[in-house]
Amino acid sequence: MTDGPGQHTVLALGSNLGDRLATLQGGLTVLLNERALTLIALSPVYETVPVGGPPQPEYLNAVLVARTSLTPMALLLRCQHAEQAFHRTRTQVWGPRTLDVDIIVYGDLVSDDPVLTLPHPRARERAFVLAPWLDAEPDAELTGQGRVSDLLATVGRAGVRRRDDVMLRPPS
Repeated sequence: MTDGPGQHTVLALGSNLGDRLATLQGGLTVLLNERALTLIALSPVYETVPVGGPPQPEYLNAVLVARTSLTPMALLLRCQHAEQAFHRTRTQVWGPRTLDVDIIVYGDLVSDDPVLTLPHPRARERAFVLAPWLDAEPDAELTGQGRVSDLLATVGRAGVRRRDDVMLRPPS
C-alpha cells in the first residue's frame, strides 16, 4: 500500500443483504480494479446495528483510504458503479442494501452540492464510519469537524463491534 500522487479520499462500504462479506470484497475489487484508485489503508470489518430506516439485518462495514486521480464526480460515479454491480436498489431511504459506498472525504474539499456533499454530512455522527476509519488511519481528521478519534469518543461505540474473524483483502 502506497501513498502516491492524487487526492486523498476515504470511502465507507456497507452491506446488510445476502453474503455481506463477499459483497464488501467484491465492491472493494470493483473500486480498486483500475489505476484511478490507489489503496493506502483498509480497515478491519465491523458488524453494526442499522441506524434509522425500517427494521433490517445488521451491516458489515469497512473503510477504504486511497489516493485517486478521479474528480469528485467521477469518483461518485465509480462508487455508484460498484453499487450497481451488486444490484443496489434505492427504493427506501436508509433501507437495507446489498452494497452502499459513500465518499466521506475528498482531500480538504468542502461542498454543499446536493449531488455530492463533502465531507459526508452525517459521517461525524456515525460510529460505523468513524470506528473503522480510525483503525485504518489513526491520525485522521474529518474536514471542518475535527479528529476522528475525538468524534468517535463523542458518539461512542454502541452498536458497533469489530469482527477480527473476517477480513477484506486488497485485490492482487
